[in-house]
Amino acid sequence: MRNGKEVIVAGVVVAGLGVGGFVAGRMTQVPFAGANMQSPAATAVNRSLPSFADLAAKFSPAVVNIKVSKIEPVLGEETPFGGEFPFPGFGGPAPRGPEKRQGAGSGFIIRKDGLILTNNHVVENAQHISVTLSDKQEYKAKIIGRDPKTDLAVIKIEAKKDLPAAPLGDSEALRVGDWVLAIGNPFGLSNTVTAGIVSAKGRVIGSGPYDDYIQTDAPINPGNSGGPLFTAAGEVIGINTAIFSQSGGNVGIGFAVPINQAKALLPELESKGSVSRAWLGVSVQPMTAELARSLNVDKARGALVAEVMDKSPAEKAGIKRGDVIVSYDGKKIDESSALPALVASSSVGKTVPVEIVRDGKSLTLSVTVSKLADETVALDSRREKSQWGLALRELRPQERARLGLRDPEGVLVNQVAPGSPAVEAGVKPGDVILQVNQVSVGSIEGLKGEIDKAKPDKPLLLLLRRADGNTGFVALAAK
Repeated sequence: MRNGKEVIVAGVVVAGLGVGGFVAGRMTQVPFAGANMQSPAATAVNRSLPSFADLAAKFSPAVVNIKVSKIEPVLGEETPFGGEFPFPGFGGPAPRGPEKRQGAGSGFIIRKDGLILTNNHVVENAQHISVTLSDKQEYKAKIIGRDPKTDLAVIKIEAKKDLPAAPLGDSEALRVGDWVLAIGNPFGLSNTVTAGIVSAKGRVIGSGPYDDYIQTDAPINPGNSGGPLFTAAGEVIGINTAIFSQSGGNVGIGFAVPINQAKALLPELESKGSVSRAWLGVSVQPMTAELARSLNVDKARGALVAEVMDKSPAEKAGIKRGDVIVSYDGKKIDESSALPALVASSSVGKTVPVEIVRDGKSLTLSVTVSKLADETVALDSRREKSQWGLALRELRPQERARLGLRDPEGVLVNQVAPGSPAVEAGVKPGDVILQVNQVSVGSIEGLKGEIDKAKPDKPLLLLLRRADGNTGFVALAAK
């Protein structure tokens, strides 16, 4: 559930749930001969199967039901001609104004004082969060920290007693084929237990820069988001996050964030509310057999450098476009997707050895990684009680090239605050601001400069490039 809805991206559904999404099905009984009389052989087979009853009974009290309320714009309605009312200049649905929405997901207690781990998309943009325990006790919760890039969030409730906590295991020790148990609230059905095996590890599904999912066939459905994935030994080794589905329901392919990834981020999420990451400054792509032959690399391994950012640690260390990074800080890189996570886990300011292959020869360069800048800047108007509701970040050169923009041109809208003038005007995350009051902008600093020049009694006029490629104007009226 992202923004109160199921989101399907290339067949991947984040496993949240909008309230009112309960799906009722009709049960069909299939009779068979001897239904009430099992043979000794059948009984022996059934007794040999694993039972998760003790595990479920012990750790279900640590699993919680999370309900959130959010304010979102509601778009579009059907016209008599079969289409949608157009949004002026864009051909898309028209906003009918912000409405209050409800959503739900799962989480689990990781400390007896009420610290809870869940998915970021369960609580993102939430105005109110309530947590219900297995004993039906309900508490208000507050967000302690969020990391959208790994879809993790930490929330906390204030209970009058110590709460049962789920022990955290070691996801690195997990093997393909191991039994796992998922506990959560699919479709709002609290404390639902499902079991399966680990289907694969290290899955990349395109949900973010640090994808490293555990794949499982334990049934996961909308509402399971944020719930724990247990081993047969009773340790949490993953946070259920997404499913692969054409219909929105379970088809036996679910994805969980490895618990080791969460454990590494927890201290900073709790102490700072966000995560600081190291930055190398390269854009990479996967290697193929054809590319390996062309670049004189012995096999299709490593991360091919497609672009090196100006003034980045990589550029300063001498990394060039066309280099193949095969090792970072002593760790081999077989797939390009492994590099971002390795860099992000480095300490800011650390000097690490990076092994590359260039023109068929191996080289080792020393790179001092710097801090990844906070990409998002909140944009407030100069009037104290007015907020446009925009969070922005600079466009990267490759993003501008993909959009067909000049360099520099445009500023990316990263987030839009619920109930803000930006939402009411129909601005969405992913839009690119090209002009402010008919003056072209190419940086956050330049955009803020034009904001400061705006007359306080007039709406703010923005020229936007939409994600679908359409361009048009919107006017933001300050509150």
